[in-house]
Amino acid sequence: MAEIIRAGLIQQQWTGDKESMIRASADAIGRAASAGAQVVCLQELFYGPYFCQVQDADYYSYTEAIPGGPTTDLMCELARQHSVVLVVPMYEEEHPGLYYNTAAVIDADGTYLGKYRKTHLPQVKGFWEKFYFRPGNLGYPVFDTAVGRIGVYICYDRHFPEGWRALGLAGARIVFNPSATSRGLSQYLWRLEQPAAAVANEYFIGAINRVGVEPLGDNEFYGQTYFVDPRGQLVGEAASDTDDDVIVRDLDMDQLAEVRDLWQFYRDRRPDQYGSLVQP
Repeated sequence: MAEIIRAGLIQQQWTGDKESMIRASADAIGRAASAGAQVVCLQELFYGPYFCQVQDADYYSYTEAIPGGPTTDLMCELARQHSVVLVVPMYEEEHPGLYYNTAAVIDADGTYLGKYRKTHLPQVKGFWEKFYFRPGNLGYPVFDTAVGRIGVYICYDRHFPEGWRALGLAGARIVFNPSATSRGLSQYLWRLEQPAAAVANEYFIGAINRVGVEPLGDNEFYGQTYFVDPRGQLVGEAASDTDDDVIVRDLDMDQLAEVRDLWQFYRDRRPDQYGSLVQP
């Protein structure tokens, strides 16, 4: 019998305040779980606007401890209530003045498993991330969950192939890439990079994006959230490019063995030849 993981992705518009955004996300998680989702991922910095469009220290107030903060505690309860694995991107405070762009991973019984901190940070107009975050320092963890081994990469990370590969070498079967990416220079890459990474690393990827125009800037987030399989093919249609959406897709995990037996990328790697790639 085929191993099928039913997985969900949630894209949303900014509601205008943190509390209502969390309520909307909790409702969307419930709808995904009602559709049978066993694992669900929210968008980057899910409970706030994408405040990196401006440089304003007032937004430091959006930070929370992970774990131990109120939103992580709530999400642990929702995971337990719905028996669903959750990937929850938030703004983390490790210590006062020390902040990260982070995703918490919570198992289907409500157990907090750990976190990934965004490694690569842009610093260009409309994406002033180094004003808000320290670069991640936890490497590329893979989490053993009720749906198997999953990994997380966040938004701008997707432009860097090294982390995708590290997650594959660590045994990830599904990698989630929660994002806040807007129309413009890199939009065409949205349908290019994640499918290419799924093929190169032979796993499923869930790519999540926000939608709408937020009041902090003129960036228009274009949604188009999707799952892609290890052959580089979308699993079902991508989500709307303008509206909130919850997509739930069946991922046939038997494809992993089929593709890895056909395309022997892991066997044919030459790490002995790659030393210069990690020199500064």
